[in-house]
Amino acid sequence: MTKRMRGNLLLLLAALIWGFSFVAQSEGMKYIGPFAFIGIRSMLAGVSLAAFIAVRELRKKTKNIGKKHGDPMSTATMTEATEKKGQEKKNLVLGGCCCGIILFAATMLQQIGIMHNNEPGKAGFITALYLIFVPLTGIFVRKKVGRKVWIAVALAVCGMYLLCIKGGLHMAVGDLYLLGCAFVFTAHILVIDFFSPKVDGVAMSCIQFLLCGVLGMTGMFLTEQVELVHILEAWLPLVFSGVFSGGVAYTLQIVAQKDTEPATASLLMSLESVFAVLGEWIILGEVLTEREFLGCALMFAGIILSQRPDKPGEKTTEI
Repeated sequence: MTKRMRGNLLLLLAALIWGFSFVAQSEGMKYIGPFAFIGIRSMLAGVSLAAFIAVRELRKKTKNIGKKHGDPMSTATMTEATEKKGQEKKNLVLGGCCCGIILFAATMLQQIGIMHNNEPGKAGFITALYLIFVPLTGIFVRKKVGRKVWIAVALAVCGMYLLCIKGGLHMAVGDLYLLGCAFVFTAHILVIDFFSPKVDGVAMSCIQFLLCGVLGMTGMFLTEQVELVHILEAWLPLVFSGVFSGGVAYTLQIVAQKDTEPATASLLMSLESVFAVLGEWIILGEVLTEREFLGCALMFAGIILSQRPDKPGEKTTEI
């Protein structure tokens, strides 16, 4: 399995988890407000990742016990290694803080938009417009986007429309918040693309969620009145959204984007809309219509097209 294929499969798994988490998110919002949900969910994600990192480091130390040390490094080599490690730490902290702030902004816009919007399918469609925004950013930074990617994006957008929009498409206050959310998620994808090859993806994801959790809980204490009984009532949605949708899926995104182009990553992650509908079908017993099946088929066609290898001698122009 190539690195690119592995990265794509990890992103597909992340989209699957995000899609099924829509049910948990909607249930959790019945008991607590958006700041509380985001804050507690993000703290759970950060703590679970911190525990994973601690266990991983302990295993590394255990494996190193009893191993013979090699030749001692020279002073110059030690200095170079120290400088490299220091730069990695700076990138890790900077990347984690940037991702945490952006993720908090995106999720808050999404929560507010959903609160104003009574059509979950429409909300999912507008949020997933990052599928278009990501390759568009390549134009502004003078990076060409391959024709294959644009065709794949067009197929996926048409599929999302059939899948998510039941009536006419009109813009309301909630829709504007969701549109802003799509822009911010675009920034999140691009920032991860910049930092992920330079740092430990799991550690950066941990910092991202801890900061997002602090911001969310600060907003909770300042603007919301939350009782412990309400948090306990929402424990299952919070745990699933925090540990799996947050800690696992977003870490998969950071790790996978080391080997996947941003435009392709956005296509794969947009499949969360398909998995959300499938989750409602499987968990809530809702039946898919022919229109929704066609929408799923078009989205999958776009993904498959984006993964086709270039022809021999063809210049790769994807982001």
